[in-house]
Amino acid sequence: MAHVAHTVGIKDVARQAGVSIGTVSNVINRPDMVARETRERVQAAITALGYVRSESARQLRAGRSRIIALLVLDMANPFFVDVAAGAERAARKAGLGVMLCNSAQSPAEESDYLSLFAEQQVRGVMITPADLTGGTLARFRPRGIPLVFVDRVLGSAEGCSVSVDDVAGGALAARHLVEQGHEGLVYISGPMFLTQCQDRRTGALRALREAGLPESALRHIETERMDVAAGRDAAARLLGMSPRPTAVFCANDLLALGVFQALYNAGVAVPDDIALVGYDDIEFAAAAAVPLTSVRQPARQMGRTAAEMLIEETGEEAAAHEHRQVVLAPELVVRASTLPGRA
Repeated sequence: MAHVAHTVGIKDVARQAGVSIGTVSNVINRPDMVARETRERVQAAITALGYVRSESARQLRAGRSRIIALLVLDMANPFFVDVAAGAERAARKAGLGVMLCNSAQSPAEESDYLSLFAEQQVRGVMITPADLTGGTLARFRPRGIPLVFVDRVLGSAEGCSVSVDDVAGGALAARHLVEQGHEGLVYISGPMFLTQCQDRRTGALRALREAGLPESALRHIETERMDVAAGRDAAARLLGMSPRPTAVFCANDLLALGVFQALYNAGVAVPDDIALVGYDDIEFAAAAAVPLTSVRQPARQMGRTAAEMLIEETGEEAAAHEHRQVVLAPELVVRASTLPGRA
């Protein structure tokens, strides 16, 4: 007969330490209630036996999970890494953990992860939606698990959200290029079904109108993804434009870095031949061969704020919680990629 390994339980720890099951429970959940000598004896028994607390059992007893979920569009983008870092800091401060998942901009992946979150009975979900039709979220909402939207604006009745004013951010980028003497520019974006890409273009058009320039002064290249490879592909297209643009605004820094690589390989100088602006101000922006002008988003603050709102909505004072929409201001960080003679 095959040997079946015995799972160490709280009773085994109590027996080893010579204390009651209640005392072991207090050491695990409320250590301040137990005398130091007893606490150390129980901790020694836990270590010796290799006891691991069953989170699922604890969850059943407590009636709530200690895990909140964060579902982002693209974990390859350092912007979302910073969002996750901010969320994790707030969660850890509240004694919670974060389950981080990546939809890869796919509504199907988003749907699968939301089903997983429901199965795991997570405490709540922070999400940057990939399915802008709202279909996956409509199927998830009846589960009764609170949602907070990250990098997306909601109506007050739908839930909490934290975002950056992307229309203002797009205007900052385009206005700066106009002030540098450019009378037209190319906007390189990811898929235009993404609200962020739409809003940044809207802001750029607003800045051009304010400068007395026609909407035709903004040409547009749309890519399927928002990564470095897509930026290189977009650069090949803009180099074939006639007339060739003198300024480019990219919807994120990864696209901008891809554009920069392709321009460099083609012998086109940034900024003397083409000025270049990115968005997000990820760490790599300042470290590029020609430091990149970029619209900074307070990513860590976004993640922290989203987690704090979710914790509030699922905490002891949940009954008094009111949905709110936090919109943060972007900031233009000017570097050498838009300043001729400074590269």
